[in-house]
Amino acid sequence: MTRGVARRHAVRGFAVFTLAMVAAFVALGVWQLQRRIEKHSLIARLHERIAVEPAQLPPPAQWGTLSPAADEFRRVSLTAIYARLPDAMVYSSGSAVRDDISGPGTWAFLPARLPGGEIVAVNAGFVQNTMQDRSRQDRAAGRLVTGQPVKLTGYIRFPEGAGALTPPEDVTRRLWFTRDHLAMARALGWAEGGNSVAPFYIDLEQPAPESGVPKPGKLTVRLKDDHLQYAITWFTLAFAVVVAFGVWWRGQRRRDVLS
Repeated sequence: MTRGVARRHAVRGFAVFTLAMVAAFVALGVWQLQRRIEKHSLIARLHERIAVEPAQLPPPAQWGTLSPAADEFRRVSLTAIYARLPDAMVYSSGSAVRDDISGPGTWAFLPARLPGGEIVAVNAGFVQNTMQDRSRQDRAAGRLVTGQPVKLTGYIRFPEGAGALTPPEDVTRRLWFTRDHLAMARALGWAEGGNSVAPFYIDLEQPAPESGVPKPGKLTVRLKDDHLQYAITWFTLAFAVVVAFGVWWRGQRRRDVLS
């Protein structure tokens, strides 16, 4: 094989590789733009859900049909009695959905019993700086457990999954690091006696206790939306690959002329 033929093969091979890289980067950029459209649609739907008047909590027979995609952040109202069962606290360094929460503390998760006996976990609000102070949350939760029915308004939320770096729960202290109310129910006996536990929990909006602790409140939706930046990055990489090929190919042609 002559040097010229070998060089043409090299150019052809590098051109095919460049084309494949450009196609891949452009496809990733287009995918990010499509995800951006979907994310904006999701944000609009979530904003719509938290803005409407609260509806009655769906009955237990419908709980199996609820899903995060269709029902996350739906505002609902219900009447329940905070059960005399162990509460749980979930450590947090702040909140992505509450503008009035900052700094470390815990969310107070309490089991509430519906008239039919079913248990619904209620995130009753934020307690500042309580990761190391179990007694403070005990006092805050204890004030809510009166044995009397309470009308609650809040948002349907679904349990979180633990990440690879999430610390394990401390059942002795009833301390969790993810909002997994189903794990709390299993560990703390909320379903003992055959009562079912709802597959969702309620982020409480109101009422707020007179002491202000725990602190419930309105939610705001702020989903991360970096898809346009990612798309620009992928398109820039595609352009850079084309430029790199052009520079290389120009160098090859100059060598052909000189030789």
